[in-house]
Amino acid sequence: MFVTDSGEEIFIIDGHIHNWDATKANQKNIHGEQFINCFYGYHTFLTPKEKQWTREKFDRYGAEQLYRDLFVDGYDDMAIFQPTYLKDFYVNGFNTTEQNAVLKEQYPNRFIVNGAFDPRDEAAGLDALEELVATHKLKGVKLYTAEWKGDSRGYKLTDPWAERYLERAQHLGVRNIHVHKGPTILPLDRDAFDVADIDHAATNFQGLNFIVEHCGLPRLDDFCWIATQETNVYGGLAVALPFIRNQPKYFAHVISQLLMWLGPDKLLYGSDYGIWTPDWLIEDFMAFELPESIAKETGAVLDLEAKKKILGLNAARLYDIDIAAQKRLLAEQGAAVAA
Repeated sequence: MFVTDSGEEIFIIDGHIHNWDATKANQKNIHGEQFINCFYGYHTFLTPKEKQWTREKFDRYGAEQLYRDLFVDGYDDMAIFQPTYLKDFYVNGFNTTEQNAVLKEQYPNRFIVNGAFDPRDEAAGLDALEELVATHKLKGVKLYTAEWKGDSRGYKLTDPWAERYLERAQHLGVRNIHVHKGPTILPLDRDAFDVADIDHAATNFQGLNFIVEHCGLPRLDDFCWIATQETNVYGGLAVALPFIRNQPKYFAHVISQLLMWLGPDKLLYGSDYGIWTPDWLIEDFMAFELPESIAKETGAVLDLEAKKKILGLNAARLYDIDIAAQKRLLAEQGAAVAA
């Protein structure tokens, strides 16, 4: 939890984390190596030098390190696992729901586990989705529209089978649809992450919330034009937020555009752990102020109330989290551990 200089506690829900295995033993082919190489490139490019990890640690940091980085050394109070299966690249998958659920079972008050589906699994996958939802009591899924599957190098949310899956998710009460629509990752195709299909899906499925992870970067303008007219489209700040340290002017541009078009009620904080850790991200975000010229031009406001919404209140609303009750549970858990 982050505490302001005035003593106010800010409850933080990290909307985008992973616990991956990118070790050589788990890489199925060259594409598994390419994928983690690209991740590590983002890590070294945007992480402060004193916070950078060795490549060995980056490939497999593990559960103990994850918990420490998020909740002990970091300021997170809760975190949402966003799975990325990549079974064509990794023997046991890169970061699956089942793997993440192990930590959820160990720390039930800390984690939310999201699932995933792939419409290219067609009818059989619908049954698997129902089982996954029932097993893990899912309220959200993470979709990777550029993921490779056999000869296919991606899909769109406008595909007929994708619409059937969204319909089933809505029927099952899985309301939060997180979709990676951000920078490409080698060897995936850049165009397969295009944001255009969000427009169609959000209009057709009003009972679902579409959280566009990485807020469409590098397609910020396209995303903003869509999200301002679709009331059920939200922006996830993972990947955008790390620019705050070494490219603050660029971050100011991105966050001011998002605030101008969407407002503070439709933005969600995410660290994208383990590419970045939440300690320095949250410290920098809490200290950040919009340049006066940009604030005047856009009318964007990034005050304490806006930051509180982005860091936790918005995710709490989407996932039905009673923050007061959650604080009590975490305090009781901490007291039990101390005893």
